[in-house]
Amino acid sequence: MGGEDVRAGGHEPASPDPARGTPTGDGATTGGSPPTGPAPAGEPRRRGDADATRAVRVGLPDAETYRPSLPGPVFAAHYHLPDAVDLGQAPYAYGRDANPTWTLLERAIGELESPDAAAETVAFASGMGAISAVLFSQLRQGDAVVLPDDGYQLLTAVRGRLEGYGIEVRTAPTADDGQLAVLDGARLLWLETPSNPGLDVCDIRRLAAAAHARGALVAVDNTLATPLGQRPLELGADFSVASGTKALSGHGDVLLGYAATRDPELAAAVRAWRKTVGAIPGPMEAWLAHRSLATLALRVDRQAANALAVATALAARPEVTGVRHPGLPGDPAHPVAARQMRAGRYGCVVSFALPDRAHARRFLDALRLVDDATSFGSVRSTAERRARWGGDAVPEGFIRLSVGVEDPEDLIADLLGALDRAAARSAD
Repeated sequence: MGGEDVRAGGHEPASPDPARGTPTGDGATTGGSPPTGPAPAGEPRRRGDADATRAVRVGLPDAETYRPSLPGPVFAAHYHLPDAVDLGQAPYAYGRDANPTWTLLERAIGELESPDAAAETVAFASGMGAISAVLFSQLRQGDAVVLPDDGYQLLTAVRGRLEGYGIEVRTAPTADDGQLAVLDGARLLWLETPSNPGLDVCDIRRLAAAAHARGALVAVDNTLATPLGQRPLELGADFSVASGTKALSGHGDVLLGYAATRDPELAAAVRAWRKTVGAIPGPMEAWLAHRSLATLALRVDRQAANALAVATALAARPEVTGVRHPGLPGDPAHPVAARQMRAGRYGCVVSFALPDRAHARRFLDALRLVDDATSFGSVRSTAERRARWGGDAVPEGFIRLSVGVEDPEDLIADLLGALDRAAARSAD
């Protein structure tokens, strides 16, 4: 944790007007190029548009004759940079610092996370890259951080790293705003809501207000909800962090992460950390993720509706216990979720338990339309026995189901049929 203090941010390249193109060494511009420089905290371009409209057009450069709406990925390790150019004014100098394809994606995500106020986004090679950047850019030896004890399993490994640097790590459950009890004196509060894989929910607005009153920053892992389902920055969080690998890109073919904030100094610190450790996204991955945003609203709405239908069907089965989905009216998380998540967009994940490991394996083997695979958020449904990975406090028969965009009747028929076949084989 020694060396350069990236908490303070540091100097960043200039971010000129996108409509003017990319500056060149002789003072000219390449008109109609992708927007230049790291994504600035400028005025949102699509204020007032509905989510679906915004998602289709976010981050696109101004239209230019004979050019595509979304320019292709820019593959470059370095850029033409004559010695006469002031490095402080150069939007692109080296490929680890910035890339025009990232710029488009970062501006797009910023508009989705914070459509009514200026925000900056920093993209990473993975969700863990973004999580690590926020934590390690903001915490120092002697600081305290509050993490959920039921969050993503790799937070356990992160905890060990933090403690190795002399940072105190406190944990508490997501449900019932449990982290509030251990917040005093902390530098940073990390929330994950809905939590993965248990799907508990906490009150972001309440916890953010309490943290700020105590001088702490607040970061929210918004992976499961997506910015169309929940906007942590509007609820008072300082950071909204997510794995773009999941529902944001939604096709199971990209590893990506990001951190968004309305505070330029916090953004600069996170961006400096990315540069220092080299956790940069590939331009192809950034382009694929941006392309996928055009269907985000369609996917989020369909998957959330499918997930609620699936959860309702599963809850009626006698061998299925502990069905969780924040959209279920009887779910413990529903009252808070209904207040802070956007109507009907409660995520694509359903969790439940089968009697034991053998029963869960039989169920997974009997599925036809649902792949036995980890991760979530893809257009194709997936399910897994979560305990196989370790790190989660779940029973051996616990299933995390990611519901895709398939026809809901087909999907429910497949799931119920697999349950029937798993029960029949148990009786043999």
